[in-house]
Amino acid sequence: MTKTNKQSNLNIRSVLAATAAAALFTGCATSGNPKDPIEGYNRAMFSFNETVDKAVIKPVAQGYDFVVPDPVQTGVSNFFANIADLWTGVINLLQGKPVDALSDAGRVLVNSTLGILGLFDVATPMGLEKHEEDFGQTLGRWGVGDGAYVVLPILGPRTVRDTFGLAADIYVDPVRDADAHRGYRNTAIALRAIDTRANLLKAEDALEAAAIDKYAYVRDAYLQHRRSAIHDGNPPREADDSASLPSANLLTMEPLESTWTMMLVGAPDKSDVDAVNTSEPATESVDTAAVSF
Repeated sequence: MTKTNKQSNLNIRSVLAATAAAALFTGCATSGNPKDPIEGYNRAMFSFNETVDKAVIKPVAQGYDFVVPDPVQTGVSNFFANIADLWTGVINLLQGKPVDALSDAGRVLVNSTLGILGLFDVATPMGLEKHEEDFGQTLGRWGVGDGAYVVLPILGPRTVRDTFGLAADIYVDPVRDADAHRGYRNTAIALRAIDTRANLLKAEDALEAAAIDKYAYVRDAYLQHRRSAIHDGNPPREADDSASLPSANLLTMEPLESTWTMMLVGAPDKSDVDAVNTSEPATESVDTAAVSF
């Protein structure tokens, strides 16, 4: 077993161990929300993650955003999104969507050649749609239930099911598997994380303005977004759909905290994040942007 595989296995075990540790708090940190039975623990971890973000990750992302020109940032985002399309194609096959999988393969081929190693997204204007899929969604399509909502250290909001899906995504991540050039690999992982967080800076003001209880807002948005993503934007209705979120637009919103992790595969579309800056927050309805991973 190579050092890279050992490191990947260690990271996967760390992710799963965090979920197991969170489960231990169920008996002493329960809440009235059946989807969030360990709310006491989750709120504490959410606060910890917010503190780390404000102290370390956000300032680095702000510096990156200030120094690096927008066209270069777009190229960086496109490059990592092109790599992510490889796994997305496999995911679509596992979900029984061969047409989407073929489109993903076409995107990689076109963007890797005409787009100069993915720096330019020329596939989207050609009609090859960008898909956002992960193994957690696949488990959901296969009928695996959500499990409890849990906030992981640094990694942010997940469910038990999505935590196992995340472990699979980490294991097959091509960027993390670049064993021959470990220095370049680590730099690439850090750059991807910083670029992803920088892409969300404009969305942060909208989130802060919309949320009276930020923890509950992010939790509900995450659960609703994941449910929508599993059903490709057309989830079956639930009895409490009308009261679960401040706005139906949150069906396409990925909560901010879940995206600034170094474990992510891919990055959000910058054009989607830019759209947030033009939205007007309101008391009953908040127009937010689609920020996906």
